[in-house]
Amino acid sequence: MDLSSLRRAGLAGAIVAGSVAATVGGIALLFRTEGRMAAQTVGHRLGDRGPDADRVYRPAWGNPLLLVVAGDSVADSLGAATASATLGANLAVALSDHAHRAVELRTVAAVGARTSTLDHQIDTLPEGKVPDITVIVVGGNDLTNHVPLADSVKALGAVIGRLRLAGGEVVVGTCPDFDTLPSLPSPLREFGGQMSRRLAAAQFKAARAAGAHPVLLGRAVRQIFLEEPRDMFSIDGFHPSSLGYRRASAAMIPAVLAAYDAGRPGSAGPAAGGHVSDGPASAVPPLRPGND
Repeated sequence: MDLSSLRRAGLAGAIVAGSVAATVGGIALLFRTEGRMAAQTVGHRLGDRGPDADRVYRPAWGNPLLLVVAGDSVADSLGAATASATLGANLAVALSDHAHRAVELRTVAAVGARTSTLDHQIDTLPEGKVPDITVIVVGGNDLTNHVPLADSVKALGAVIGRLRLAGGEVVVGTCPDFDTLPSLPSPLREFGGQMSRRLAAAQFKAARAAGAHPVLLGRAVRQIFLEEPRDMFSIDGFHPSSLGYRRASAAMIPAVLAAYDAGRPGSAGPAAGGHVSDGPASAVPPLRPGND
């Protein structure tokens, strides 16, 4: 190949590389814009809080455990119709039945929250309230606000470390899979799916390394959310419905129960070979319309 041919090849390569970069950048910008528009729409259609499910479950059993739910609108169960359908309520009931103890549920999650706000959410707990188990579901707003992956994962690891240092167990539900969202058009849905799965994998790895019990939430519920979007999603096509939250709860219950067992004296935590769930869909008990 002569010098002129090399120059032409180099120029062509530069043009292709520039086009790819421009395309990826354009999709990323569109993704952020669509995410903000979706958030504004959600605010009008679903309000800015999920149902209030905070209370003591099975109070007669006494010796209550403190279960805290932190994170974003999914953690807050925005889109659920009743308190009993929320993520927190379902986890609290299952934990109470497993431990045969009362469970006090405290939800500090907030609509629109990013991973960097988790520390502030924990700070809102009353002084002296140390969670026995903290359930975190976060990541979607990190994507729509273009938070760098490294920053998102670092913030998650830091808050897990803080909670573990205080003596509590932590369960992390990773970022939901965006390519199941009916409200996102193609190719935004496919691009969002790739980004969300990348973040979820990084969250899973970081959470496990920090001593938490991670669940690949998107993988666990992916199939049924794709097959039954009308039942699994609320009216905004972005957040789960009551049935969708029950399905997500079912995917996370094994990790919550394992976290309780790991926190008992003489038990091995996740870093020492305790339970860590990656949430395969086939392992989650089926839920269908009519069970809500």
